[in-house]
Amino acid sequence: MKLAHLAFAMVAGFALVNVASAQDAHAAAEVAGSGSKALGAGLACGLAAIGAGIGIGRIGGSAVESIARQPEMTTKIFINMILTAALVEGVALFAVVAGFLNFK
Repeated sequence: MKLAHLAFAMVAGFALVNVASAQDAHAAAEVAGSGSKALGAGLACGLAAIGAGIGIGRIGGSAVESIARQPEMTTKIFINMILTAALVEGVALFAVVAGFLNFK
């Protein structure tokens, strides 16, 4: 369930960017105005940041609970927590960069 929320936010962000970038400049001006690409890029970047924040917060919270239950496993839990948070952050940064690149 936790991963499903993050995956939904990322997919929605990419879909909004792709819809906005699929229109050429003339069609965008005629159909939805000149701000449609900016709106799509902003929503994509925002959803990516929200998804990453939720995901990393849940990772940290679960790690603290796990360490409280098994203090002897602190090192292993900490290493896995940092690795997982870095992977989530990498995906979020990729989504933000993709949103900015599609806004020309």
